[in-house]
Amino acid sequence: MRKTPRLAAVGALAGLALSLAACGNGEQPPTGSGDTASSTAAAATTTTSSSMAMSDGVTKTDDVFGAGCASLPAETTNEGSLDGMVDDPVATAASNNPLLTKLVAAVTAADLVDTLNKTDAGYTVFAPYDPAFDALGADTLNAVLADKPKLTSILTYHVVPQRMDKDGILDAATLTTVQGGSLKVAGSGDDLTVNDAKVLCGNIPTANATVFVIDKVMMPTG
Repeated sequence: MRKTPRLAAVGALAGLALSLAACGNGEQPPTGSGDTASSTAAAATTTTSSSMAMSDGVTKTDDVFGAGCASLPAETTNEGSLDGMVDDPVATAASNNPLLTKLVAAVTAADLVDTLNKTDAGYTVFAPYDPAFDALGADTLNAVLADKPKLTSILTYHVVPQRMDKDGILDAATLTTVQGGSLKVAGSGDDLTVNDAKVLCGNIPTANATVFVIDKVMMPTG
């Protein structure tokens, strides 16, 4: 099924929540943060334990877990439903997800749409839902959105340059991000945390990524 990505309106903080709809603008991201993140993603590797499951990290809609999944559209014809997102690259899929409107605007502002939509790449994306951005406060969020290098660092801290499912991230316990920092995964069953963020809906499949919706914006320490 082939879909045409929609232009996301990057306005009044519709930002940071996967409105990556801007991928349909056909423009190449300007040289700078987007290009740097792309090359870093290609070079970075995920830190895993020796017991990490040998899995390609690709999930199916039946594999999703978490109470937050109930907030996704149930109609399979809706682009924001699990069935609607599964065959779109992650930025486009996020732009259709009603939980991620602010994340998308942020990704668009950082010129990371094309990077995240690369069909020859594989990612694990920890996607803060809209209330997580609201919790930052308007002044902080506006300042972050206006600071492209800082915004890029924060966003790429939420992306692992390898596709992993729930079992994979639990077995690894420590994950190296595109930004270069580390994430700590803990928990059991469907009760997972990444750093201090709780996974609300996980194992969401897209064409090039496995997505975990989380309840906080994680800040890199370095």
